[in-house]
Amino acid sequence: MTLPPTPSQGRGGYEVAIIGGGAIGCAAAYFLKAAGVDRVCVIEPDPTYAKASTPVATGGCRRLFALPENIRMSQFSIEFFLDFQRHLAVDGYAPDVQWKQWGYLFVGGAGHEKVLEENFRVQQGLGVKVELLDRAAIASRYPWMRSDDLALGVISPEDGWLDPNSVLQGFRKKAQAMGVEFIRDRVVDVFSRGRIVDELGLASGSRMYAEHVINAAGCWSASIAKLVGIDLPVNPMRRFEHYVELARELPPMPLIKDPDRLVIRPEGKGYSVGLVTSNEPRGFNYEIDPDWFQDVVWPACAGRIPEFEELKLKREWAGLYDECELDGNMILGRTPSVENFYIACGFSGHGLMHAPAVGRALAELIVNGRFETLDLSRMGYQRVLDNVPYRETGII
Repeated sequence: MTLPPTPSQGRGGYEVAIIGGGAIGCAAAYFLKAAGVDRVCVIEPDPTYAKASTPVATGGCRRLFALPENIRMSQFSIEFFLDFQRHLAVDGYAPDVQWKQWGYLFVGGAGHEKVLEENFRVQQGLGVKVELLDRAAIASRYPWMRSDDLALGVISPEDGWLDPNSVLQGFRKKAQAMGVEFIRDRVVDVFSRGRIVDELGLASGSRMYAEHVINAAGCWSASIAKLVGIDLPVNPMRRFEHYVELARELPPMPLIKDPDRLVIRPEGKGYSVGLVTSNEPRGFNYEIDPDWFQDVVWPACAGRIPEFEELKLKREWAGLYDECELDGNMILGRTPSVENFYIACGFSGHGLMHAPAVGRALAELIVNGRFETLDLSRMGYQRVLDNVPYRETGII
């Protein structure tokens, strides 16, 4: 397929160059090829993904959002993940994302009742299978969890979690098999002519021509955008994940998120736990804080589920959110000042779960010039220019 011409078309190179080879970049590459685009490349400096966000993600996939766009993206993406093996099979190999459909449970205290109820109605109205639980229902269904401080809960039994690295490698291998070229290099400069990105300058010293450029560089997206004079309110924000085991096994449980942003979900013989704080200083920091688990996460876990009082910490690690400081929602779409430069970043912890929907949206935008199956224009960069947040009011 030949894409709509840009003013400097006809010099070879690539039809689409994607900066960043994480889950978003690889999903975009796959959907572009599926849409018939011929020459697609992904520029990724580290194919081991040692510092990437995708492999260390929690892996949760939920429809429990407030904004219709986020709910719709989750609906498509989860269905895509359920059929991942068929979509991304390569030469008889079918990648297994290890989907665990154990549900998502959001619980909240008295101050969260209105938000949970309003979000529940929106979710139900969009066809999400959800159930609203009062305190008595929470206590009855989950007797091993403290509930005296809770007012309401919302359970989505068809949500769950998966293995992030399997998603990443599945998209990458399929895109390669479809003809996408993965280039191990780093974009260090962008050359423009008027409102058109003309060439990309790489750390290796070479220059690359591309008709369309996607900035899917995650935590590095703001520095890429600056090369074309665009300011993005996106910064790296450190978050921790901890794997723990208990002395006694609990009954099967969904992924639980409580008012303090504590997350607990089963993982193998134990549990993956974490507590995100927006007060974390921004920056590229991968160091483990030895006091965070001891002083904050462990007490929160034990306060919510008493059995966690006697847990054993087996492993912990740090990763980064590409945090959108404006409103915690992704920034997606074409930039008004540069006609062939597209942004897909600021996912604030939701990139993995929405990667299929974002990849499809980018392919539609580039090939057809507009969003087709799902209008995501309210997620665009214009709201940044206008300083008008489009905030997700659910517990995020």
